[in-house]
Amino acid sequence: MPTVLREGSYRFYFYSNEKSEPPHIHVQRERFLAKFWLESVSLARSKGFSSKELRAIQKIVETNRHLFLEAWDEHLKS
Repeated sequence: MPTVLREGSYRFYFYSNEKSEPPHIHVQRERFLAKFWLESVSLARSKGFSSKELRAIQKIVETNRHLFLEAWDEHLKS
C-alpha cells in the first residue's frame, strides 16, 4: 500500500493489487476514508468525511493529479 503523498492530516495512497481498476487514489484521515478517480477527478466513494472536507480534498487531488498518475503508472503498470 504505497503512500504517494502526505498533506496535513491526509494520507494519499493506493493498493498494489488494484491493477484491474482505472487509476484512482485513496485518502485517509484517522478512520475517515475516500477514493477519487484520477482520469477525470471525481469522488468514487467516501466514509466519514463531510462535504466541505471532501471538496478540500478534491482540490488537493486535482493539484496533485499528475503526481498520482505517475506513481500509479510506475508502480502498477510495470
